This record gives sequence, structure tokens and C-alpha cells, in this order.
Amino acid sequence: MKVHKFNLRQWQHFLALGFGSGLAPKAPGTFGTLAAVPFIVLFAMLGDVAYLGFVLCGSLLGVYICGKAAADVGEHDHGAIVWDEIIGFALTMLFVPLSWLTLLLGFALFRFFDIVKPWPIRWFDRRVHGGLGIMLDDVLAAIPAWLILQALIMHFNLG
Repeated sequence: MKVHKFNLRQWQHFLALGFGSGLAPKAPGTFGTLAAVPFIVLFAMLGDVAYLGFVLCGSLLGVYICGKAAADVGEHDHGAIVWDEIIGFALTMLFVPLSWLTLLLGFALFRFFDIVKPWPIRWFDRRVHGGLGIMLDDVLAAIPAWLILQALIMHFNLG
């Protein structure tokens, strides 16, 4: 197994690794996605403007921190880098009435699209590199997850 030299004392690595959640020995992306839950709840309580600000600023910041962490360890999109999952799940939950059910559905939908990477997500994942590439596939995975979640909310009156 290749040893990577992440340094959680560097704020960029600390955030890129989802506060350490990305260091989980199995399914780091899933643990990174779970690390988003407190942020989703907090920013949902603060209102739509704060939530949208978190997603936008977190996306822009993610391009930098994910790119830096990947460059520092010499591997593009290392599995431990999970800030992209945090922002992707947060985007999935944007304008969603929060409940345990909507969180669970959003989580499952986002993880599905993030793991399977159907077209065009896979196309971008293979062609866009650096911090932008790391962030982009998760932002793109959030879009169909969000659309399906919104349809489920409307169809089953989950709001």
C-alpha cells in the first residue's frame, strides 16, 4: 500500500480530508458524505441565503484545498480527499425540507450518482483534472440526486 503524507495540521489537508473522516480505512467517501450532515443541518437552520453561501464558498474553496492536498501527496483525487463529497451532499440537500427521511434519501441518491458516475459525470471525471476536476464530478453527481429527491418530495408530499 502506498503511503501518503497528508498533514492534518495543514488547514487545507484538514478540510480536504473532511476533518479526518476521509481517513476511514473503508468507504472514505461515505464517511466524508456523513461529515456533511452537521453542516447541512446548521446551514438549513440559518436559512437559504446562508446555505447557498456555504455551498458556493465551499465549492470555490474546495477547488483550492482539494487541488493542493492532491498535489501535496502526488495523487489526483486520492480517496481520502472528501471535501468534494461534503459539498456534493450539501448541494443535494439545497432547498430540501430537512427530516431524517429526506437526509437518508438524499444521502443514498448522492452516493449512488457519485459512485456510479453515469454519463456525463464520468466523462468530466476523466477529462477535468486538478482541484476543479475533484470537485466537479461530485457537483455533477448532486444534480440528478437533487432532481430525483425534489420529485420524491413532491410526489410523496415529504415536505
